[in-house]
Formats: sequence, C-alpha cells, structure tokens
Amino acid sequence: MMAAAVAGQRGLRVVLIDHAKKLAEKIRISGGGRCNFTNINTSPANFISQNPHFCRSALAAYTPQDFIDMVVRHGIAWHEKHRGQLFCDESSEDIITMLQHECDDGRVSWRMPCAVERITRVDDDVFVLHTSQGEVQAHQLVMATGGMAIPQLGATDFALGVARQFGLKVIEPRPALVPLTFDAEAWKPFSSLSGVALEVLVRAVGAGAAAARKANGRQKPGGKAAQTEFLEDLLFTHRGLSGPAILQISSYWNPGEAISVDLAPGRDLARELLESKQGSRQKLGSVLSGMWPKRLADQWLANAQTTGDGLGEQRLADVPDKTLRELGACINAWQLFPSGTAGYKKAEVMRGGVDTRCLNQKTMEASAVSGLYFIGEAVDVTGWLGGYNFQWAWASGVACGKALLQHGGKR
Repeated sequence: MMAAAVAGQRGLRVVLIDHAKKLAEKIRISGGGRCNFTNINTSPANFISQNPHFCRSALAAYTPQDFIDMVVRHGIAWHEKHRGQLFCDESSEDIITMLQHECDDGRVSWRMPCAVERITRVDDDVFVLHTSQGEVQAHQLVMATGGMAIPQLGATDFALGVARQFGLKVIEPRPALVPLTFDAEAWKPFSSLSGVALEVLVRAVGAGAAAARKANGRQKPGGKAAQTEFLEDLLFTHRGLSGPAILQISSYWNPGEAISVDLAPGRDLARELLESKQGSRQKLGSVLSGMWPKRLADQWLANAQTTGDGLGEQRLADVPDKTLRELGACINAWQLFPSGTAGYKKAEVMRGGVDTRCLNQKTMEASAVSGLYFIGEAVDVTGWLGGYNFQWAWASGVACGKALLQHGGKR
C-alpha cells in the first residue's frame, strides 16, 4: 500500500493485487491490536542482513518522523510505549485506513481477493500476470508480498518463488522473532514455571551471532566483536522460552548453538550472596524470592546442580562459599541449548529472503531484471522487535514508489 500510494500520487497507473480476503491482517494484529507502527530509534544497526549496508539509503530517505508526520496529518493519536516504540492510541485499524486513503489519493486500482497463478514476461518489457480475475500486463512489477511468518493469516513464500523464477539469489529463509523450544525431557524441570516472567539480559554466544555482528559491522575498538545481547522481559512457557528477550535473540540463534541468560542483570550475584552471608538468618530460598517470583526461586533451588536437596531451606550463613559462588555464576550466565523454534506460526517475521546484493539499494529494483522490484519483508533485511520491521516496510515502499517510471501512460 505504501509503494502503491507513492507511485499513484506521482501520476502512475497502479493496480494493487492481494490474494487475501481481509486487508492488512498483519497490521491489524500487531502491537496487541494497536500497531507498533515505527520506532523513533531506528538505524541500520537495528537490522540483520548478509548485506548490512543495503538498508541505509532507504532508511535515511524515509525516517520514523516522516511516517509520524503522515500519522498526525491523518489525525491519528499515538503514544510512545517503551524504548522508542510508537503505538496508536486507539486501534491498528487507523493505520490501515490511513494507507487506504493514501492509495485512494493516488487513484490506485484494487483487485482483492485475487490470486496470481503465474507470471510471464514478454519481449523483456512487459510482465504478464495470470490471475484468478484475468490477465494483467505491466511494465513494472513490485513484489510486496511479505515473508512466511504467520501462515494462518495468508503469509507465503510467493515472492521467493518469483525471485528464483527470474534468476535472483535467495538467502535461505527461517523464522525470526520467534519463541525458542527445548527437548521435552530436558525442559521438564522448568515446564511448571509456565507464565513466570522477569527481566533478563540474554546473549547469543554461537557462530551465528558472531557472523551477524561481523556482517553488521558492530565491532568493539581493536577489532573485537561486541556481544549480541538484549535487556528485555523473558517468559517461561510449557515448551521453552518466549517474551521480548527471547524473540530478539532468536534472530541471531542457529541450531546447535547456545544462548546465555543472565537472570539477575546488573548484579554480581555471587559477590552479593557472599557479602550478605555473614550472620544472616535468612534462608537461601527467601533471599532468591526477594529478587525473583517465588515459583522461580523454589524451582531453581530444587534443581540446582550445586548441591543436593534442601538447599532452599538452608540459612544463607550455613551455605558453603563454593556453593554460593557456583549458584551466583549459574544465575548470571545460565547457558541453554534450544532444540528449535516455535516455527512460522509463532514467528513475528521471516529472516532471509531475496538477496539484497541482487537489488539496487536506492530503488529496490532487481539489477538483472529491469522493472522487477522487491520490498519489505520479502528481502533479506530483518529488524529487531519493536516497530523496526514496519519502518523498513514504509521506507522500502517509499523508495520503490519514488523510483517507478512513467511508461507512456501504460499500466
């Protein structure tokens, strides 16, 4: 809709084809129904790609403030909720209606629901779309069909198939911003904690995280890579871990790799326990319950690998120093090996997609196929949780819409 509106308002004849019965379902459900439509802190560092510099041009040309200006112009009330995340005061329907009105201002034609059955090209100049509503011919074709996340809303790999059809490389897609799962037997001691939430610092420690850091140029002085870490809420589930912290780190995790969770961020727990030990009459379980939900404290001590049963009932003063050091170290760096993810059904977005090295970063046009464009989630640009992926959708859509050319008044 963003690309169509910009192109239409420039005087191009545009037809927008959508196979779904309901418009913009992903916008509708986002942000708990209030649409986290952008993040004021957006920068290229908030995105993952094998070609990390690709997103710079579009993001610089269309900023969060540009989108906010449009929101305000349409009279939509909004607020900042958390760390630069902007939401509608009322409903995500406000954003959908705004984009519809922008398309109307550009005299965009709609075909919906309308399935594209196949695409051919005539004389290297005209794309022929064979659809459920008949044939459509166009000099320029924009693939804005998103990724594979949330297939129950109609998400497919359609854009990736078109890219491959025309000889473009595709970075292997996978679920991102997704809960992580664990082997059922290994997770059994923690499954009873379903529903427990707390703030943690989560780190990716495998080769996937290192590769992403290197690709995105996030290095410390002296060439040492910075850690990939997020301070966010974590949620225990029956099958594993979820919540913003886990969704964020999932984009950097690869099968077989570990993640590290600091369950007491900003605190050297071993040192604190040792310093508090002298003369303390408190039970160790009570000490941990003072900083955690009691269910977590009880379950953690019941399964602590440092000693046998009854650790939680011991007075802090009676617990050996070695045990407290081991306990603190484990809490500050709980290392876990996920067995997988909850898949596309639970993923917020798709990582991977059309290789951006095949595209022009200013126009989104395929370098080897004139008139063919890919934007949004379909390309290998994946944002963090918190409005970044929407901002990429708006920015890449505007870049493409401005780049489309007039062709003698033809559609």
